[in-house]
Amino acid sequence: MVLKPFNTEIIDGLCSKDQLDLLDSVDRLRSQGIDHYVSLPQIIVCGDQSSGKSSVLEAISGVSFPIKGNLCTRFPTELILRKSKHVGVSVSIVPHQSRNEAERQSLGNFRESLDGFDALLDLIEKAKTAMAIGPFGAFARDLLRIEISGPDRPHLTIVDLPGLIHSETKQQSASDVKLVQEVVKSYMKEPRSIILAVVSAKNDYANQIVLKLARAADKNGTRTLGVITKPDTLIPGSDSEAMYASLARNSEVEFRLGWHVLKNMDSETGKWSLAKRDETERQFFHNGIWTTLPQSILGISLLRERLSKLLFTQIAAELPSLVNEIELKSSACRTQLQKLGQPRISLDEQRLYLLKLSSLSQSLTKAAVDGTYNDPFFGDAKTDAGYQKRIRAVVQNLNQSFAEAISRGGHSYLIFDPTAGEKFPVSRRLGVVFITREKYLDRIEELMKRTRGRELPGTFNPLIISDLFLEQSKSWEALARSHIEAVARAVKTFLKHLISHIADTSTCNTLFQTLIEPALHTIVEDLKAKTTDLLAPHQRGHPITYNHYFTETVQNVRLERSRADFTRIIQNFFGIESLNYPVSLRSSQVKDFRPLLEALMKRSEPDMKRYACSEALDCMQAYYKVALKRFIDDIAIEAVEFQIISKLSDILSPIKITFLPVDEVASIAGESDESKEMRRQLTSQLQVLDQGFETCKRFMVGRVGFGTYNNLGIVGMKRGLGFVTDLRVGVGMLDMIVEPGRSKMSSRVSSVISTHLDSEESVAEEESVAEEEPVPEEKPVPEEPVPEEPVPEEHPVVEEQHVVEVEPVPEEPEPFVCDPPAPAFDYEYETPCMVAPVAAEEPPVEAGWGYGSVTTGKKKKGKKGIKYSGGYEAQPVPYPDEEPQSVPEPMPELEPEPDRPLRFWNS
Repeated sequence: MVLKPFNTEIIDGLCSKDQLDLLDSVDRLRSQGIDHYVSLPQIIVCGDQSSGKSSVLEAISGVSFPIKGNLCTRFPTELILRKSKHVGVSVSIVPHQSRNEAERQSLGNFRESLDGFDALLDLIEKAKTAMAIGPFGAFARDLLRIEISGPDRPHLTIVDLPGLIHSETKQQSASDVKLVQEVVKSYMKEPRSIILAVVSAKNDYANQIVLKLARAADKNGTRTLGVITKPDTLIPGSDSEAMYASLARNSEVEFRLGWHVLKNMDSETGKWSLAKRDETERQFFHNGIWTTLPQSILGISLLRERLSKLLFTQIAAELPSLVNEIELKSSACRTQLQKLGQPRISLDEQRLYLLKLSSLSQSLTKAAVDGTYNDPFFGDAKTDAGYQKRIRAVVQNLNQSFAEAISRGGHSYLIFDPTAGEKFPVSRRLGVVFITREKYLDRIEELMKRTRGRELPGTFNPLIISDLFLEQSKSWEALARSHIEAVARAVKTFLKHLISHIADTSTCNTLFQTLIEPALHTIVEDLKAKTTDLLAPHQRGHPITYNHYFTETVQNVRLERSRADFTRIIQNFFGIESLNYPVSLRSSQVKDFRPLLEALMKRSEPDMKRYACSEALDCMQAYYKVALKRFIDDIAIEAVEFQIISKLSDILSPIKITFLPVDEVASIAGESDESKEMRRQLTSQLQVLDQGFETCKRFMVGRVGFGTYNNLGIVGMKRGLGFVTDLRVGVGMLDMIVEPGRSKMSSRVSSVISTHLDSEESVAEEESVAEEEPVPEEKPVPEEPVPEEPVPEEHPVVEEQHVVEVEPVPEEPEPFVCDPPAPAFDYEYETPCMVAPVAAEEPPVEAGWGYGSVTTGKKKKGKKGIKYSGGYEAQPVPYPDEEPQSVPEPMPELEPEPDRPLRFWNS
């Protein structure tokens, strides 16, 4: 293994101190093992076998890899290059999660270090032996990590992946082909991975698997950089050469990061130096079609610089979202550990654990039954799980559906009267028979003949109403029991969500089977019995009601029928179509009204039996409406509400837990081996995530400015990092940067606030902000001054990037005055900065936490601070003699006054 030196001037240009700190922070995250749980920014090198991947890696890193003969990469290799005063090499193995516990421990213990580079190849061979990789075939998912430090190393981390195989051979089986593709895909799909897709010019790029896989993993091409190797194998002036030149211009396969072309040394040429390789490459690109391409996409030195900046930019851009993801994973871990509870060995510990579960269960059940869904347990109502947890909403909807279903289809016959203008119903209802009134009267008449008692002609036996009602309402029981079953299922689903939320999986299953399910079964049986009781009066009793709605309905039906008969007789007599509008009856013809009188008198039903049938039908229909409304309310209130919903909180009550037998307590709350192992894993995972969070926090504190802009949190990276941007994140994430004792960030200020929150001992160097146009520091530009545009009260969203500069912390704090005066803002002061209106000649009388400047409007050039058109620039003024002892109360909204500038102080 040979390490080749680089030009240290190039290396120095690539790696500022802050860049090194940022990259080192990500390295610490990896070493802590956080990449098992969250995706970390990294560059992965992918390509088909023999595409020149290893040569690319060698040229980038200066580390010679075995690329001759039939040797190839048989496992992912993470190459970490760091600039350091001391030369060192270390090799370790990160076992894949598919390994069993013994293998993970064995491989994880493999760690070797060297003071020089001579024995590096032997170390790699030892690692291969540990991973059980032979000379042929056999690929591994384990990661080989090689860390190389030295004064002439580039600051870079690259993961080299096994080359993609097109088809199986004697040395490479079909399973090897599949395994390599799975490994490459798993790295490509990581959203924070930058894909370095290596394509060999020896073969048609359309036939190379790497492009297909890269496009599948990165559909928009936003994180893929293509690299063309072996351009010297193309015939000058050929169509193939022109095609690859077009590919390099990003015209054929478009990637947002573009393409790069390298000419590496032939592996068969023997020993060569890095300088010779670079010189040969330079000479090659100074000839032929390659001179027509932009020089920025040619050669290894520019690729090395490009990758270093690309990795840094990716890490800086992803850092806030990485912190958010770590927080989410940590929260999930804590939730799982909370479910597991503390280790439970003694009986008292086990019963205490169950009592805690009972308390949580009762509070969440009460919230669910009351319909107050504020607890995180309820989640998003738009999801199925979130809706199922809202038991009050579910039961309300089920009751509503039951009422609609029984109203539409609870009757056996739908009776309509065509003679009264009623039309045949269009929609069919399952189980409902459509019948005319006349035909139904025929059925009643037949029934009355069979049930006749002592009633006089024209009257009916009251028992006929019971028979008719029983036949008409025979579907009620099926609909009611179906509704009860639906409520019981909904309650059971709710309880499963509840118990799985408060308890671990093992305890949840045992608790549900031992306590919850039996208690729920008893409640559901009582609910069914109550339903039977509510059905009994309608199935076995005789009609009873004192509701005035019954008599009103009967009278209204009779009046409507009389009205319809009178209307028909009058229309026929006068020959008019409708009585809904006035009709003129003026005529010289004499009208005989005796036929009208006869028609009205003949309205009386001569058939007394038919009249009795009609009266019985009217009474049955009126009673059915009254009974139906009563039955719907009875099921909803007396059955559902009082027999099941009101008893949910008693299913796992503290009294039950207190008097639970000892053997049941042990069987429910006693810990299984699986629970103990899960607690160990979760504790380990949480420790890794917390360490990662602290690592990110240590880097971010003192290196970011933050504030809010149009209700969005803003984190801006320090200019010294070589990267200036505006990262918008939720305000909640900014709270982690605020030091203890300071108010949390929740302001709405149409501005950017830059704040230094490092320790008192940290002193940053003041830096100038390079803007779009350079401005001389001393001499004014000999041009007419351009008047600044006035800033309106309502500030529009500025689409340009906001430069957020972190000012140095002076030994003696100085206030800042904004001159010329700035317009008023919509303040809600809970930020680490305090702004107070004072007259220009007055000394500051108040001060607050923090230190920084407010800026608005369009970005402009400036030496100190940041200046925006229509805005202002911070300038130092004398500091007051006495420091404040407390943070002042939030200031009211400020009105713009010409003689009252805004001042800033830091405590």
